[in-house]
Amino acid sequence: MANAQPHMIVFANEKGGTGKSTTAVHTAIALTVLGHRVGMIDLDPRQRTVTRYMENRAETARRRSVPLPAPDFAVLRGDSIAALEDEVATLSDGQDFLIVDTPGRDDDFARHMAARAHTLVTPMNDSFVDFDLIGQVDAETFKVKRLSFYSELIFEARKSRAKADGVSIDWVVLRNRVQHHDARNKKRVGDALTELSRRVGFRVIPGLSERVIFRELFPSGLTLLDKGQLGDLGVSHIAARQELREMVAGLALPLRSDAVPMDMAGAA
Repeated sequence: MANAQPHMIVFANEKGGTGKSTTAVHTAIALTVLGHRVGMIDLDPRQRTVTRYMENRAETARRRSVPLPAPDFAVLRGDSIAALEDEVATLSDGQDFLIVDTPGRDDDFARHMAARAHTLVTPMNDSFVDFDLIGQVDAETFKVKRLSFYSELIFEARKSRAKADGVSIDWVVLRNRVQHHDARNKKRVGDALTELSRRVGFRVIPGLSERVIFRELFPSGLTLLDKGQLGDLGVSHIAARQELREMVAGLALPLRSDAVPMDMAGAA
């Protein structure tokens, strides 16, 4: 795969606060640990969430004198699509995967990269506030009334991409922060997602639950895979790590059979 164009994974959601950047970073580290060559680009030079996460990670590795696996990384510096394409071309060289984190707003660069994705991941919180991004529901029955502008945009991008080069964009809706205690709302959102997925053609997979650990990890740039650097792990941390593994498996990415996982024994 390294001699061809990398498999592009684009994390996109026009709403903020959905765990998009956290999920993107954990996916990038997970693939790196599995032995894949990974590039990552932050398309939000204003917020710089992913950039700050990776800078924090590099600083922690330096401060603790430990090797922390990380993807090759860049933040968008240009102000044109041509500049973006140059950055993507440079970062793609020799990579198996290129992960793109987009801003939590409508953005020309995000639209451009969504149309170029092989796997398009839309994280959303498990609520109808976030569901409104992809579809509108009836206030009484919670049945889907119509597609949102965003769903129509992605639908057209997928159609154009298939026509242009035969690539089928795998659109994955990631259910983050599922509220386990609110079974009725969880079921209603789930039913609406199932109904809409049949009309639009995306897949729905479970993401990461709302856990304090994710907010605590950011200043150090660590992830749930950096076991030896996290101290004593509680039951919730172990459960969160299992969620992460299941999420990465659910993305159904084309993993290289000859990839050699990194030896994390020293960090276990």
